[in-house]
Amino acid sequence: MATPVMSQPMSMSGIEEVVFQRPQALSEVFTHYCPGCTHGIAHRLIAEVIDELGIRERTIGVAPVGCAVFAYNYFEVDFAEAAHGRAPAMATGIKRVQPDHVVFTYQGDGDLAAIGTAEIIHAATRGENITTIFINNAIYGMTSGQMAPTTLPGQKTTSTPFGRDVELAGFPLRMAELLAGLSGSAYIVRRSLHDARAVNAARRAIKTAFQVQLAGLGFSMVELLSTCPTNWGLTPVEALAWVRDNMIPYYPLGDYKVLEEVKRL
Repeated sequence: MATPVMSQPMSMSGIEEVVFQRPQALSEVFTHYCPGCTHGIAHRLIAEVIDELGIRERTIGVAPVGCAVFAYNYFEVDFAEAAHGRAPAMATGIKRVQPDHVVFTYQGDGDLAAIGTAEIIHAATRGENITTIFINNAIYGMTSGQMAPTTLPGQKTTSTPFGRDVELAGFPLRMAELLAGLSGSAYIVRRSLHDARAVNAARRAIKTAFQVQLAGLGFSMVELLSTCPTNWGLTPVEALAWVRDNMIPYYPLGDYKVLEEVKRL
């Protein structure tokens, strides 16, 4: 697959200036994600930040179980595959034996907020110096669209065909708010991938999260509101609007915990 490149008109020197190309940390492979899925955007943002910080040779990622189970295929960095929900525990071990490396987990809402709830909470409360990228698409994507811990009240899924009933299933988990209350957390924010402005903000947050780790300040997590057009039964364009109109009101974007030391980075 050809490397995507965009160029602008000739400069005064007569040489074209390249303004867009594939990051070195992003593998040149075809995607397995569904059309309109924003996992690909999140992957690119992470790769861009890794390149910008110059940490590709000492970055280790931990892949989840879920739609992003093959995350290791998309990055030109070392990767480990964790059992379902156990990425924070594995990342903790890797970081403790390789403290000079940058270690991040990439997890969906089923992996992080269901089977892996204990792992993420205890990693955060211990202040493990790792970074988590949390993809919240409000549904189980890989297993045919069942209700997830993040599924919105009234949202229809294959296991809640009449909508999530909070009297039976409880309310959705707001993970950013939950982890922000833990003493070991240094940087907890929520961003979105539904339009260009939101994507730019997400990129800045991911960079800050990695810088927090490089500075040794403790646990950091960037939650990204993402789309799942296939299981939502929407077109890619409709899915972006659904994030804006339905997810953001329930999961407000913002900074939920930012230590003073982080603000000085």
